Amino acid sequence: MKTNKPDDISEDIYLGFVRSLFTGAVILLLGALTQGLIGLLVYWKTGAPIYIVLAILMAAASLGRYLSILRVDRETIVGYEAAQRWERYYIFWGTVQGFCVGIFAFVSLYVVPDSFGEIAAISVVLASTITIAGRNFGSRKMVIILSLSVLLPISFGLMLKGDFYNFMLGLFIIPFIFTINKMGDLVRTVLFTALSEEKKANRIAERFNRALNTMSHGLVMLSSNGRVVVANAEAAHLMSFNSPDALLGRTIHSLLMRGVAGGMLALKDCKFIEGQLTRALSEGRDRKVLVSLSNGQYFEFSAREGSQQLGVITFEDVTQRVEAEEKVRTMARYDSLTGLPNRAYFHELVVETLFTGDRDRCCGLAVLDLDDFKSVNDTLGHPVGDGLIYAVAERLAAFASDTVKVSRFGGDEFMIFIDHVEDESHLSGIIDRIFAGLQGEIDVAGHALRIQASGGAVISRVRDTDVDAMIVKADLALYKAKELGKNGWRLFEATMDEAFRSRQLMKADLRAAVETNSLRVVYQPIVAMDTMRIASCEALCRWEHRDLGPISPAVFIPLAEEMGIISEISHFVLQAACAECARWPEKITVSVNLSAKDFRSRAVIDRVRNALATSGLAPHRLEIEVTETALLDDKSLTRQYVEELKLLGVRIALDDFGTGYSSLSYLHKLPLDKVKIDRSFLMDIGQNSRSLELLKGVVNVSRSLGLAVTMEGVETFEQLRILSHEVKPDLVQGFLFGSALTASGIETMSTTVWPFAKDMQNAKREGAR
Repeated sequence: MKTNKPDDISEDIYLGFVRSLFTGAVILLLGALTQGLIGLLVYWKTGAPIYIVLAILMAAASLGRYLSILRVDRETIVGYEAAQRWERYYIFWGTVQGFCVGIFAFVSLYVVPDSFGEIAAISVVLASTITIAGRNFGSRKMVIILSLSVLLPISFGLMLKGDFYNFMLGLFIIPFIFTINKMGDLVRTVLFTALSEEKKANRIAERFNRALNTMSHGLVMLSSNGRVVVANAEAAHLMSFNSPDALLGRTIHSLLMRGVAGGMLALKDCKFIEGQLTRALSEGRDRKVLVSLSNGQYFEFSAREGSQQLGVITFEDVTQRVEAEEKVRTMARYDSLTGLPNRAYFHELVVETLFTGDRDRCCGLAVLDLDDFKSVNDTLGHPVGDGLIYAVAERLAAFASDTVKVSRFGGDEFMIFIDHVEDESHLSGIIDRIFAGLQGEIDVAGHALRIQASGGAVISRVRDTDVDAMIVKADLALYKAKELGKNGWRLFEATMDEAFRSRQLMKADLRAAVETNSLRVVYQPIVAMDTMRIASCEALCRWEHRDLGPISPAVFIPLAEEMGIISEISHFVLQAACAECARWPEKITVSVNLSAKDFRSRAVIDRVRNALATSGLAPHRLEIEVTETALLDDKSLTRQYVEELKLLGVRIALDDFGTGYSSLSYLHKLPLDKVKIDRSFLMDIGQNSRSLELLKGVVNVSRSLGLAVTMEGVETFEQLRILSHEVKPDLVQGFLFGSALTASGIETMSTTVWPFAKDMQNAKREGAR
């Protein structure tokens, strides 16, 4: 437990004060005798029995205080906690005695008034107050308590008598309380000052001894005439003297010139060091001087505590510290993997360059980002990814010069600043050469990797240049390069900034639309192959912008994923789809596509459960579509959540099957009910027999595992005919069956048989003939 320092004094002085309380106890024994006898004498005079009780109490209190002091061995009072404990013990008994004396005075003056009793009470109080400051100065609390407990009762007793003169006399006694406390403080201050000065002298002597015998620094002390009067062994060792005595009588100048004579120190450095140390000693200020020696060592001289009598100079070999600081400085400025300047230092270098030279010159800045770098880390591991980063950095570093600065900005992003650019064609030529230098394969841990990067660049006049603004514009150009197919670079154009601002505005509008539930849900029919009736429908989100009109999901869904609000949209669609499906005929179900982000949290389970409970929809009428992206993000966690959803009674479908390289592995690992085959399988099904056989194989594999099959992207009757005759999926969906419908449209079309049914039957009969 932490103990606060009483009165802000040091431990040894505080201990001394507390120990002083437990000395001279004999006076308390005398006080016990006299107070008891005075009490009996007053009883003898007045005949009031209360004085017998008071006499016993005063004598007992004084005797108890005396005995309590005798039982304390002052040598056991060690440390703050012990001192505070014994001080509280002392205060307790002192308080008891003080209150007994105070009660005696109050009774004599007011309760049983008698002239002799009043004189006796005043005598006891007078005798007690004389010793309060002298005996109890070691405890400020005790002085306060005793002065209050002894003097306040007699003051109140006089004032309660009622007449003017006694009241005023009682009032005039109160200032004596403050006088006694001030006297106690004065005694404490005088003793504290004396002890502090003694302690200071001892501390100076101890410091001097420690400086000489235990310091790892070299130390010399100079007299007022600038000559060494004290030196320690380390000083002799660092200055190559045999003993400290060899330094005595020498001046700072002679000691430094010894280094000049040995070739370790230049003469100009000698004069500078001497001037700095001499000035520090004369001004009484602390000053440090770092000295570089010719052998690579560094010495640090410190002048401090200069006065008219003695000045102290310490010095030490700080070579390791300087080298460590330089290493830390390097680590703070340069990327640990590539050795290139990091983001902060690159920014500093560019700003420094921009503020020098011709302000009307042009400069350029380019940002490079490796294409699909995440897949390298995910498939080959981070060590291989680091190797690729290092290889790219090596090739970029070859272009660095006084006018070209290269930095690793973080991750797989690099930044290049080109000073003194003539025009756009000049900048384009430089960046083209850099991109050409990146071409080719590299070997990283046995893996042949091809470097592919996208870049963005901007050119600007130095006078009008802001580094951060250039970085933003280069990033916009990079974004455009990636948008146009990667593996190339683009120069910033004003339209990119406009597009960026429009994109930011659209993000703000989309967030507002989500927060105000301004989105709407439509439903794309999913038709049963055998009946050509609506068996289910897929819930799709639509956004009608107040100014731009309908915004394609291909635009706002990626925006929502980028903004991190896709789960909110999924939740909105889920609730709306369940509520609408509950109003449709029992035979129609609804499917909702959940994003990869939805499956990163257990909240997806609660959202589906709450949507079913709120709408009253039977769980088997809800189908959750899981994308392959969600499965790739975290297979084990997604599988766990899918299994928990399955326990709710909902159906699970694998959406866009066939677009990923590992889709087949999911068919037997996940508790699926349906597979939705991607539209890409239908692209050339009428012209390419291999595509047809592949599609039939996928359908057969799915059916053998007990999974229903939905074919997506049906757009022509010819595709439908081939599916009906050759593939035979369970369900089909696509623009052939019309665009997405409102909830009421689905309800209206629920009993409608698509006209394709008759055509399909005729086609089957012709096929049979």
